[in-house]
Amino acid sequence: MSAVEHCLFCFDVLSTNLEGKEPISLDNIKKTLPSYFKDQNGDASNPTSAFTPSSTSSSSASIIESPLFVTWNTVSPGSSHRSLRGCIGTFESQELSSGLESYTLISALQDTRFSPISKSELPSLEVSVTLLTDFEDTEDQMDWDLGTHGLKITFYFKGRRYNSCYLPDVPVEQGWTKEETLVSLMRKAGWNGRKDKWMEVDKFKGTRFQGKALSLDYEEYRKWKKWAAKQEEA
Repeated sequence: MSAVEHCLFCFDVLSTNLEGKEPISLDNIKKTLPSYFKDQNGDASNPTSAFTPSSTSSSSASIIESPLFVTWNTVSPGSSHRSLRGCIGTFESQELSSGLESYTLISALQDTRFSPISKSELPSLEVSVTLLTDFEDTEDQMDWDLGTHGLKITFYFKGRRYNSCYLPDVPVEQGWTKEETLVSLMRKAGWNGRKDKWMEVDKFKGTRFQGKALSLDYEEYRKWKKWAAKQEEA
């Protein structure tokens, strides 16, 4: 399960990279959290905050490596509207520290759908980390559940191989049905066939998986970073 320290680490990796500095290690971020929560005088129990006991390092202590995705969203001022700014991950299991560091920078700076994230954008950003689990082959196109499973597909159309994936939260956020999700996923892969012929592609193979994303905005990161800097000065 994703934890707060994963999100803090991603923000610190990106922020320090853009400033030409070194990030705080994931292990050291974990070590700061008990004292940080204590100094917040109960703010960590605020249900609107990502800083809750269930999302801290204790919930991820046994996770050493995992397939993972890092997603960056731009949050519109004064609203909860989010716009995708970058999302890249891997289905290959990664050691968490090195994997998060690598995919933080890849998703923020190398997602070819977007220009690289700049330092000036940081205050408007939110990061989400998803650790992936429970991979299973599907029996058919509909053998997965909205809100529970992400989906990775491969198929052939006119002799060409296509592949694409969606994380578990994507269809729910978009309000799609399962069929709408599949058509969108196939379009994302580059398929340009007729919408009503989506079931007629060749050699369809689906893999369902699970993973709950945890998100953190820049303001939460900034508050923790400011606190951590004061501890170093003390």
